[in-house]
Amino acid sequence: MVRKKYTFQQVLHAVVVTAVCVLGLSVQRATAEPYTIGIVPQFDSRQLSATWTPIIDYLESETGYDFTFVGSPRIPEFEVAFKNGEFDFAYMNPYHVLRAAEAQGYQPLVRDGGRKLYGVLVVQKDGPIQDMSDLNGGQIAFPAPNALGASLMMRALLVREHGLDFQSVFVSTHTSAYMNVALGQADAAGGVQSTLNQLAPEVRERLRIIYETPKVEPHPVVAHPRVPDAVRDAVRDAFLKLGQSEEGLALLAPVPMKMPVPATYNDYLPLSVMGLEVFYVKSGL
Repeated sequence: MVRKKYTFQQVLHAVVVTAVCVLGLSVQRATAEPYTIGIVPQFDSRQLSATWTPIIDYLESETGYDFTFVGSPRIPEFEVAFKNGEFDFAYMNPYHVLRAAEAQGYQPLVRDGGRKLYGVLVVQKDGPIQDMSDLNGGQIAFPAPNALGASLMMRALLVREHGLDFQSVFVSTHTSAYMNVALGQADAAGGVQSTLNQLAPEVRERLRIIYETPKVEPHPVVAHPRVPDAVRDAVRDAFLKLGQSEEGLALLAPVPMKMPVPATYNDYLPLSVMGLEVFYVKSGL
């Protein structure tokens, strides 16, 4: 075999071209817009930021990509944003998955494999409400119309299974709904077990669970189809890696997510046959 000989000038030119290409890629990556992550506002903005900022910092260090936390003041604003495709990634409730896939093609990446999602209806611990029939004609606080376990499933079941006639009051967050009951401003409140567990003890002790919904797969992290496969895979793998250490699980605990596992759209298909669309309120902001 005859080996081709290169002059010093040819070798130097090749090195310079390679260096310029690598530098160009580095500059392009450094100046690229960060990927946005929208979080459903179950809690107030301070609590959401305290929960997700360390996770986003971890994602950046683990994947090498830049991410920006995007908050929404209320769930309706969050719904409008994902329907418009404003988030590259998002953490959303299970029924939102169906709507987001329909509107923009969002697909689940990872979810909690250590628990199920279910709604809880709470009343004052020492109040006058003793059974479900006592809520007929009463006022029930919900975080938002389309919060799945706390409101959407809950309202459907209260009407269809218990035949209740009640006034729905939407108060933006789970915490606000619970506080309305604790302060005597509502007869009951819809929430989910995970957010109830995170209440301040002095508030939690004033409440009593009177009803629970059936259990479904919990909130996933989803990705918009415009996100490159390599980036989606890196984010999914980073979340799964968090489940392999005590430090990682501690980061996920406030979400709450006990054990991250891969998620698919099929995990949420059972929700499509529950007839929840009758109670779903379209956001028109």
